[in-house]
Amino acid sequence: MSSLWLWLLSTCSPRVLEFWGTLLVQIVFFWLPSLLYLSLPTICPAFSSTHKLQPVTKLPTPSELRDCFRVVSQNQLISAIIHLSLLSLSYLTGGKPVYAFSPSIPSATKIFADVCACLLLREALFYYAHRLLHTPSLYARIHKTHHRFTAPVALAAQYAHPLEHFLANTLPISIPPMVLRCHVVTFWAFLALELLETSTVHSGYDFLGWARMHDEHHERFSVWYGSLGWLDWVHGTDRRGGRRLRKVEDPVAMVGFGKKLSGPFAASQDAL
Repeated sequence: MSSLWLWLLSTCSPRVLEFWGTLLVQIVFFWLPSLLYLSLPTICPAFSSTHKLQPVTKLPTPSELRDCFRVVSQNQLISAIIHLSLLSLSYLTGGKPVYAFSPSIPSATKIFADVCACLLLREALFYYAHRLLHTPSLYARIHKTHHRFTAPVALAAQYAHPLEHFLANTLPISIPPMVLRCHVVTFWAFLALELLETSTVHSGYDFLGWARMHDEHHERFSVWYGSLGWLDWVHGTDRRGGRRLRKVEDPVAMVGFGKKLSGPFAASQDAL
């Protein structure tokens, strides 16, 4: 591994490595798992029906899946263009890479410690960004797109308004390794873990125990805004807190889902 890394450093510039390495991680740890989860009903129907959290009648139609593929591809293309533009700007202005590119790869212990720190920072960034997206104005204009899938599938993890994809999906993953000045290999390891996690929690399958919380969020809207659950516990938006709320007590959760609102939120619904 060390010799391969040294060869890559001698062959490619740090910016080229960062761009293509990040793109490769996206393909291997998001697209491949997502396509595998989507194919389970065909290749392993018994296994799929046993572990699927929600009934077949609530699952997306083929046309909805095609639309999902289109939106996710569009979001990833926009992210890639932004990434490439920032790298080009950094090169033109003589800026330093945002991640470390030392010749030696960090030890497994160092990578593990940095990934854990990144997970904690990402949880805070994502939780509060997600709660913000559930405010009436932002939900109706932006976040409602993601909640089109009340029974989500893996690809729907990145089915979102482009602004949400950048602010709530991309930045909470990119910022922690930058702040901690992690090695780029550590960033790729963290990115791989996050992509695998988000595709799995949106897959609708419970066999790893990861999907149930977020699947419940898509079904009930007012619980499980985070990934790890500790901020949900702190703020009472876990299942314990959810019991104190009506199923969709939060008015923004009802916008566009067949329930007529009254009071100050009616205008938001009528504007959709």
